[in-house]
Amino acid sequence: MKTLTLNNGNTIPQFGLGTWKSKPGEVKNAVKYALSIGYKHIDCAAIYGNETEVGEALKESFADNVVQREDIFITSKLWNNRHKKDDVVLGLKQTLKDLELDYLDLYLIHWPVAFKPEVIFPEDASGVLSLSEVPLIETWQGMEQAVNQGLVKNIGVSNFSIKKIDNIISNCSIKPAMNQVECHPYLQQDELLASCQQNDIVLTAYSPLGSKDRPDSLKQKNEPTLLENEVIKNIAEKYQVTTAQILIKWAIERGTVVIPKSVSPERIKQNFEAQNINLDTEDMEQIKTLNRNYRYVDGSFFAIPNSCYTVESIWG
Repeated sequence: MKTLTLNNGNTIPQFGLGTWKSKPGEVKNAVKYALSIGYKHIDCAAIYGNETEVGEALKESFADNVVQREDIFITSKLWNNRHKKDDVVLGLKQTLKDLELDYLDLYLIHWPVAFKPEVIFPEDASGVLSLSEVPLIETWQGMEQAVNQGLVKNIGVSNFSIKKIDNIISNCSIKPAMNQVECHPYLQQDELLASCQQNDIVLTAYSPLGSKDRPDSLKQKNEPTLLENEVIKNIAEKYQVTTAQILIKWAIERGTVVIPKSVSPERIKQNFEAQNINLDTEDMEQIKTLNRNYRYVDGSFFAIPNSCYTVESIWG
């Protein structure tokens, strides 16, 4: 499996298993199967609500000598109600307890949005904190403390704009190693990717297949279906593979990390095998024409009426 080198010299497997939307009762078997066929990178988050089950899968895989802890890469993310400096390590320690691990390989600030510590998801504006009350650099200082305490090897951000990353870089002791964002042919993120590369920050692509299985409440009417795009279908037919496999390989070819989610053994295996496809220059040029700056995960669920957050402010 190919790896990418982070700005501190550590490496990250370029391909991994996403666990967002993986239901309890399904995610354990998915993680165990993925590890058994060669996956080396599992992407988690506290808010996914399934880290305890992922932890069971990891513990059993270690006990059965399927993999060793030092041979796999585990990512998790700080939820919005842990943004205060002193709460960051507390949040990470809870994740470590749930995952039954002594350390993480990568910890990310999940969103540039802050909630009050007692609020998981606010019902109204009274549950949020502004970024002037809890600046992102304060949260980042908590992330740095986690590194200094040996709880995590690498730290980064998720859903951060160029402006927000630049602010962290200008005020940090430890530079972000990663920015995890939605990225696929309909949202190619060329400017953000170039900026991250210039700053020696790796980009991870989430929802690389268009996140068709996300909750209906997060979907728009008549949204485009990436897996059924004619250009992608034609390229898939050319290589006698699935459209999902083409989308995964496209992300790898661009030098990004990619973390498709699945709980189906067949698809987990197909996704893994996508690494073996060789897209040519013509394929990449055709896919490049598909960009429409379309977000499947647009952040509108954080645009709470009368709060300080709008869709524009989240991505700005």
